[in-house]
Amino acid sequence: MSESHVIQHDDVRIIRALQIAPRASFASIAAALGLTEGAVNRRYRRLLADGVIRVIGVVNPGALGQSRWLVRLRCRPGSVGAIAGALAKRDDVNWVALGAAGSEVTCATQSRDQAQREELLGQRLPRTAAVLDINAFAMLRQFMGGRGHYWAALHGALSPKQEAMLGSDGPPFTESPVVTDAAVHLTAEDEKILDALAADGRASLVTLATAADSTPGRVSRRLRFLLKERVVHLDVEIAPAALGYHARANLWLRVHPSEVKNVGRSLAREPEIAFAAAISGPYNVHAVAHCRDLDELFEFTSDRIGALPGLQSMEVSPVLRHVKQAGTLLSGDRLIGPTIQA
Repeated sequence: MSESHVIQHDDVRIIRALQIAPRASFASIAAALGLTEGAVNRRYRRLLADGVIRVIGVVNPGALGQSRWLVRLRCRPGSVGAIAGALAKRDDVNWVALGAAGSEVTCATQSRDQAQREELLGQRLPRTAAVLDINAFAMLRQFMGGRGHYWAALHGALSPKQEAMLGSDGPPFTESPVVTDAAVHLTAEDEKILDALAADGRASLVTLATAADSTPGRVSRRLRFLLKERVVHLDVEIAPAALGYHARANLWLRVHPSEVKNVGRSLAREPEIAFAAAISGPYNVHAVAHCRDLDELFEFTSDRIGALPGLQSMEVSPVLRHVKQAGTLLSGDRLIGPTIQA
């Protein structure tokens, strides 16, 4: 990142505080970190303006009874940019990356209903002339993602006492089935709340109430319900380069069936792993790794991932460029999105 994006020690502490309690007030964060409220406010807004972080509400379609899919597209040379850009514009695609020397696009779908998913996977992509091959994998069990993501660079940023002072805005992500047994039915009011949180996960109750044509008290109750039922989680999206991570890769693991759970749980404990899930298909575990450079990626995958019991083979596919992550578009190394009012 350019000099304007270089972050300081207190910025890292603020990012960690937001991971713990994404909607905590600046006053609460300042009290826990020993800073002034004004300093926290200024640093947060600078991180936001520089595209280093975004606090957003991410909907979990599994709580609504819908499955999630990973898709690998092999494309004609010169076509990946246009295909990736078109996918990134879709609301039902929340993660898009270019890899394989510019001939592959990997994306994750977040379709809210079956018709939307079938339109993308069964009709639109197969009819795209520049797409040479499509492989789609259903997510079977998620081991890591959302607020459970603990960047290695944030380790030890706050003391246990400081983290306890911040409390929590809801339970962090834990291992869970991708699709819940009892789907939650969303009201029109809920949909408006979720739309507002997607733009700004720190939007005030007054702002959310205005967006939902409701009252702050009712919105507060609905938000607690949506968080409790894991319909939405509040995520702190981070531009990897801001924390010094310049090598990212998709890891496709073939694991003995009896060890899939253990491997998934082991991956979830690795601070370099941003996401891990059991999937259908020839590779039964998928993960996303963030490392500082390719040498660190090599050491990490060969020494720590390669030594996992039950691992039979692994494909390491470096990401050339992220186009979208957790619903947030990227421009180079910057997160871009709507203007956010804290």
